Amino acid sequence: MRGASVELIQVSKRYGAALAVDAIDLKVPEGSYCCLLGPSGCGKTTTLRMIAGHETASDGNILIGPREVGHLPPAARGTAMMFQSYALFPHLDCLDNVAFGPRMRGVDRATRRRRAMEMLSLVRMEGFAGRLPAQLSGGQQQRVALARALVTEPSVLLLDEPLSALDPFLRVQVRAELKRLQTELGITFIHVTHSQEEAMALSDLVVVMNGGRIEQAAPPREVFSRPETGFVARFIGGHNVIAMPGGSLAVRVDRMRLSPRLVDAAGEGGLPARVETVEYQGSFVQLRLAPLDTARATEVFAAVPDDVFAAQPFAVGDVVTARWAEGEAHPLRDGQLPADVPALEEIAP
Repeated sequence: MRGASVELIQVSKRYGAALAVDAIDLKVPEGSYCCLLGPSGCGKTTTLRMIAGHETASDGNILIGPREVGHLPPAARGTAMMFQSYALFPHLDCLDNVAFGPRMRGVDRATRRRRAMEMLSLVRMEGFAGRLPAQLSGGQQQRVALARALVTEPSVLLLDEPLSALDPFLRVQVRAELKRLQTELGITFIHVTHSQEEAMALSDLVVVMNGGRIEQAAPPREVFSRPETGFVARFIGGHNVIAMPGGSLAVRVDRMRLSPRLVDAAGEGGLPARVETVEYQGSFVQLRLAPLDTARATEVFAAVPDDVFAAQPFAVGDVVTARWAEGEAHPLRDGQLPADVPALEEIAP
């Protein structure tokens, strides 16, 4: 198998008067792992389906490798799609589920069953070849669905929230398997998720979407360390967005430094605030603060190392000054305080 690049050029999708995807441009390098990340309704699944050919773009061009594929049916694009529901045939055992695609393409029985067993071995499910889907756990069904997608030897594998149905412990295990397979096979993965943690752990390229547009597309470390907009800073998590003269700044919550208000009465260069909650998180204590100047921020967070908090504890109701070093803040491209962004737990399925 060999990966292919994917490029979207001014791609839009309309459903009547509703604009689901708004003239996006995106380049996914061959052999990379890309995650489309964002809240429900942001356009990420519609984008994935247009790449697959299950939706037709209203405008723009879709290229897989050097070919323009917008006019081609799904089977002619060199892609395979793994759905959230897995959609395994309940009456077929694992081997025949995986061999079903080659069977529909007219591959002879011996060849397709051999190839299906190779794919089951790749996902470490060869010992379950004779079992029906009902005899498998959720994680095992997910692996069989992955083998079924890979047996067609796609250059691009498209994954629509493949881990959302798994429990948290199993999700981490399967996540590691996905990354292992993508690295070993060298094909391009494009993975839709609403989970910031999932995108950070898996991807070479994170594409944050909002309202049908791409807010930022960059490697995960860059997206986390230097979010470009207020939306990205709030959605990706771990940042405060604070209004300053001339625009807004993003400051990581673990870079916030707190001092008692009485000691730092002037508050120059800082943000006076009242402690609203104090939550012990093991290695750190998280404080939610209500700024006294609500025009600068509606709420901010500070992650204080456990030993630092023990030496200088704060309680609910205390008035403090939050500070940050000059190099720990960077300006946002939009220069605006973001509208409310749903918390990750609020957008989970």
